[in-house]
Amino acid sequence: MGGAVVDEGPTGIKAPDGGWGWAVLFGCFIITGFSYAFPKAVSVFFKELMHEFGIGYSDTAWISSILLAMLYGTGPLCSVCVNRFGCRPVMLVGGLFASLGMVAASFCRSIIQIYLTTGVITGLGLALNFQPSLIMLNRYFNKRRPIANGLAAAGSPVFLCALSPLGQLLQDHYGWRGGFLILGGLLLNCCVCAALMRPLVAPKTSGGTGPHVPHRPSKHLLDLSVFRDRGFLIYAVAASIMVLGLFVPPVFVVSYAKDLGVPDTKAAFLLTILGFIDIFARPTAGFITGLKKVRPYSVYLFSFAMFFNGFTDLTGSTASDYGGLVVFCIFFGISYGMVGALQFEVLMAIVGTQKFSSAIGLVLLLEAVAVLIGPPSGGKLLDATKVYKYVFILAGAEVLTSSLVLLLGNFFCIRKRPEVTQPEEVASEEEKLHKPPVDVRVDSREVEHFLKGQPEKNGEVVHTPETSV
Repeated sequence: MGGAVVDEGPTGIKAPDGGWGWAVLFGCFIITGFSYAFPKAVSVFFKELMHEFGIGYSDTAWISSILLAMLYGTGPLCSVCVNRFGCRPVMLVGGLFASLGMVAASFCRSIIQIYLTTGVITGLGLALNFQPSLIMLNRYFNKRRPIANGLAAAGSPVFLCALSPLGQLLQDHYGWRGGFLILGGLLLNCCVCAALMRPLVAPKTSGGTGPHVPHRPSKHLLDLSVFRDRGFLIYAVAASIMVLGLFVPPVFVVSYAKDLGVPDTKAAFLLTILGFIDIFARPTAGFITGLKKVRPYSVYLFSFAMFFNGFTDLTGSTASDYGGLVVFCIFFGISYGMVGALQFEVLMAIVGTQKFSSAIGLVLLLEAVAVLIGPPSGGKLLDATKVYKYVFILAGAEVLTSSLVLLLGNFFCIRKRPEVTQPEEVASEEEKLHKPPVDVRVDSREVEHFLKGQPEKNGEVVHTPETSV
């Protein structure tokens, strides 16, 4: 779990670490931006929806909750679809679903219909785009994967800063129905990004007879064998605990400021500060993780990022004025960006390319439960105590606990883990396999003695622990 897994793609193709990979990275940047920013951006339409349908804020808040639940909870479904049909077709269908949901929502006559269109259909479409884009990024980058993950993750704060003002502008000029219709058109860009996800092709052999395609192992639609990996189990538990408190401070920091007597415009500016810092923190964290001396310890860096985030929440609970909250948002933006840049990079390093499509789906499913529990539990605590300080303390304690689970679990997992073959040894073994056969003289009596000694193995493929991975 502590070291990176050496991957050469699903068919043994080495990651190009550039070339068309930069186009894949650009598409992943846009998909990540839409997936994470869209559930927050639609909140600008909530007041008009409340006026249109005569409902309360809690009813409209379910739109964002359903969007996030679909984005996280449909992870295993996305894994099955990717393993069955491939990344590009799944993303094309997802882009159509995301657009169709918002276009259909513009004609809705009840909030239930909006739940089904914007929440379920658009949420499913975004999920079918988000997970395959990360899988393709993992296939195209290996050495530069940390910085690629950091740049792709920066799409979230960039799009949040862009989509929220755009949504307000569309609402002012065209109303919520026109705004939904135009946003549905924008989501068709997910199909353009899907077209960029070109599958890797094996290079031609030196003989020129055609592409050399290595043996493709049998692939399950959902590989549950990842649960036998102690590293994956530790990561899944830590990530689920982390998500309980990770998203709580951005939800309540504006209300916290208003409770201290800060004007509405200055209170809302806190999220702008947080997002601006986040934009630069994610690529920087990816660049640092990609350094040769740092990358082998990426899991420990991720644990530090979670510890930093939890500690920031605890110190933010002591803020008594607007200046204190500004300082909190700066440090929270740094730690939040580090977590965002490292979470999928670490998962890729733990399970490798072969199992990543299944692993990320299962992790997102576990996180979906935590996403639905975390912010509402903070709201329940606030309703009971009427003190924002306790909400930030609870969130900080949850994130700190997750960092300790990952740190201690990773430490003991490394100590108990058996030695693995080094990349140089793997390369040398591959060279031996591809070398032409050497003319070796074998005594016929030895062959006959061997066949008689093991009749049950004659003509069968023998599986051993070393070959049956």
